[in-house]
Amino acid sequence: MDFAFSDEQEEFRATLQRFFEEKAPSTEVRRLMETSEGYDPGVWKQMAEELGLQGIQLPEEYGGQGFGFLELGIVLEEMGRVLLPSPFYATVCLAANAILNAGDQAQKQALLPGIAAGETLATLALCEDSGRFDAAGITLEVVPEGGGCRLDGHKSFVIDGQVSDCLVVVARLAGSTGTDGITLVTVRSNDPGVAATPLETMDEIRKQARIEFSGARGEILGEQGNGWPPLAKTLDQANIMLAAEMLGASQKCLEMAVEYAKVRMQFARPIGSFQAIKHKAAEVLLEIELAKSAGYYSWWVADEREEELAEAASVAKSVCADTFLLAAAEGIQIHGGIGFTWEHDAHLYLKRAKGSEILFGDATAHRARLATQLGL
Repeated sequence: MDFAFSDEQEEFRATLQRFFEEKAPSTEVRRLMETSEGYDPGVWKQMAEELGLQGIQLPEEYGGQGFGFLELGIVLEEMGRVLLPSPFYATVCLAANAILNAGDQAQKQALLPGIAAGETLATLALCEDSGRFDAAGITLEVVPEGGGCRLDGHKSFVIDGQVSDCLVVVARLAGSTGTDGITLVTVRSNDPGVAATPLETMDEIRKQARIEFSGARGEILGEQGNGWPPLAKTLDQANIMLAAEMLGASQKCLEMAVEYAKVRMQFARPIGSFQAIKHKAAEVLLEIELAKSAGYYSWWVADEREEELAEAASVAKSVCADTFLLAAAEGIQIHGGIGFTWEHDAHLYLKRAKGSEILFGDATAHRARLATQLGL
């Protein structure tokens, strides 16, 4: 069995590296993080028209490229290296997968081609004020009416909710509890009953919003009251792709630290020649290599062994989250005082590491979940 990436996949990775490094240098990332939109529509259009990234994992029958999670993982890994300001994760990894997993054929045909073409921005509106990602945290009720439904309430911490055209909202039927009655609803952001308010976040590159629903009209996605199974699958896939992003960012943290250690002089020697610095860099390198094994395996599972998806997602998320935190923290330590300043990029990676750690469950929660899945 060949565990290496193919020549075509490696060339694809090289192309992405060149593209993202050109389109998202540090100066551009910092500029975009200060805007309310948080992304460059021109780059988004190029990603769709020149590289076909928004549809890379979507089936060809819905306007996509027909590839799998291996290719999508490469995309997220390279985006993570540069902290690309983009609604890609929300649109492709959250909303598009939710539609694929829950929608019927007509709904997929109606919603996915726009996403694949880069014409539709979308997101998953899951969390509420508690910040919980499980079924117990879902209290927003959906009221079926005629051929559609109505929503009254709100969702919080919605990734890129301020720019999304289509919202996949997680709600529940009145009187239901637990995983019973969970229903996915698609709502257009231009509905008069929808209002989005940007939120202040620690990671200013990944925008979030609070969405208010006041009699908002929507369409039930898939089977009414049976939305938990496709939602759970979507969250596992989202964690796997989040782990991919963390892998790329971890590698970049190490590269920045090593580069600095080669040129920073102390006692007439590069600090990289000191044992303490060598040990820090070596430890991070070892953890990154271990995290790659967990991450890359989870991409393969997402394509080939769906029955192992939940376990692979928890392993990848917990391992990659810990590794990213270590790489970001040690990177700042190696940089010394300059690593703590606003002018240096190291703090941007530490903020992303902290934000990604808790998104859809932290490492502790996923290890507990994995132990339960394995009957331990």
